[in-house]
Amino acid sequence: MSEALQDVVTSELTPLGLELFELRSGGSKGRPVLDVRIERADGKPITVDDCARASRAIEAKLDEGNVLGVKYVLEVSSPGVERPLRHAQDWRRFIGRDAVVTVDADGGKQVSREIRIAGVEGDAGNETVVVEDAKGVVSRIQLAAVRKARLAFNWKR
Repeated sequence: MSEALQDVVTSELTPLGLELFELRSGGSKGRPVLDVRIERADGKPITVDDCARASRAIEAKLDEGNVLGVKYVLEVSSPGVERPLRHAQDWRRFIGRDAVVTVDADGGKQVSREIRIAGVEGDAGNETVVVEDAKGVVSRIQLAAVRKARLAFNWKR
C-alpha cells in the first residue's frame, strides 16, 4: 500500500471528523479494490451516512488525481462490532466494554479469555490493561503480552 494513497485517504477523512482505521488494497491490476475502514474522531459509532460521506470525498479525490486509474472499486465501512484492539488508545476508548484477549502463557502457549476492560495504566510503551473477568475478579495484563484482542459482542449484556 503506498503511503501517498494513505495520505490521500486521510486528508479526505480528517475534515469530515473521521479517522482511518485500516486501508487494504486488492483486486487486480485492471480493477483494483480499495477497502477503507473508518472510525469517528468523537468515538461514536460509524453510521451509513458517515460511510457515504467518506466514500464521496475519497472517490472525488481519487478521480481527480487518477490515482488508481478509471476502473476501481472503493469500499468504505467500519471496523465492525468485534473490531480489533491494537493500541493503548483503543483500550482506553473502550473502557467498560467486553473483549476477547489472547496472551502468552507459561510454556509458550497462548490463552484466550473474555474480559471487561476496566482501565489502562502506565506510560507509553509500558501500558498495563486492567481487566475484570465474569466473576468480577480484577487482574492486570501487560499490553506487550497481548497477541490478539478484539471487542466482544454479547447479546445478554
